[in-house]
Amino acid sequence: MENPYVSGPPVAPWQPPPAAPMPPPDPPELPEGADPRPRWPWWSGIVAFFAALVSAFALGAIFGLIAVAAGADLEDPGAAVNIVGTLIQDVVFVGAALAFASMTLRPRAWHFGFRRARFWPALGWCALGFVVFFLFSIFYTAALGLDEEQTTLDDLGADEGTIALIASALLVIVVAPIVEEFFFRGFLYRTLRTSLPAWVAILIAGGVFGLIHAPTGIEAVPSIFVLGVVLCFIYERTGSLYPVIALHAFNNMIAFLVGTEAFALSLVLGFGTIVVCVLLPRLARQRVPAIP
Repeated sequence: MENPYVSGPPVAPWQPPPAAPMPPPDPPELPEGADPRPRWPWWSGIVAFFAALVSAFALGAIFGLIAVAAGADLEDPGAAVNIVGTLIQDVVFVGAALAFASMTLRPRAWHFGFRRARFWPALGWCALGFVVFFLFSIFYTAALGLDEEQTTLDDLGADEGTIALIASALLVIVVAPIVEEFFFRGFLYRTLRTSLPAWVAILIAGGVFGLIHAPTGIEAVPSIFVLGVVLCFIYERTGSLYPVIALHAFNNMIAFLVGTEAFALSLVLGFGTIVVCVLLPRLARQRVPAIP
């Protein structure tokens, strides 16, 4: 018998609401054997390099004029002006890499090489690379009787007081390795590798890396070129920026320590940067496709 107190269609049993669709993985899942690295045009790194040079020169000139108008010496602007000018150059190079990378696809940190690398192979490649660079530097200076000394520390005023010493140490040991590896290995070298064999891309990126340091000491360019080649090779073998940033910071730490004798400051910043490069990719929860 039908219940007279109930009207309408029968009530369906309770169902849980449908689950929200899962967002696509980032980085996306790729077929087995596919290269997950971005296919930036080979020319984009070179064009970004010259665009960054022009922009850094223009912005540096504007800042220099402002500094002179504020009372700075045109021939010797001082440590503060040089430090700020160096920071402007660093920001411009990072911005150029991001701008040109975004022309192809939205840039992600892992596109440039911020990915985890196997610890022991990375350590082995870094140790081998540093030995090669160190032996070349000794041979270069001893056999040719040249002085490799750069003017970087003098330009940054590392001997002009505690504040200038700390600021120059941060620039040389921490900021420079991150910025230069991001641009020269993470972007410039990566763009060249889309169309060129590894050894050709390594030589070109290493050469550009050496030449960009010519204003601070032309005699040191060959050694810096070899360092750039070594860093490119390590990046090629590991697929990660963390080992090359760590090795770059280690090299700059030694140079700063020898040039200033600021042992505690150099060791804290140098090994602190290395520890971060080791721990950060292992603590970060990110799914990054393996380099084939």
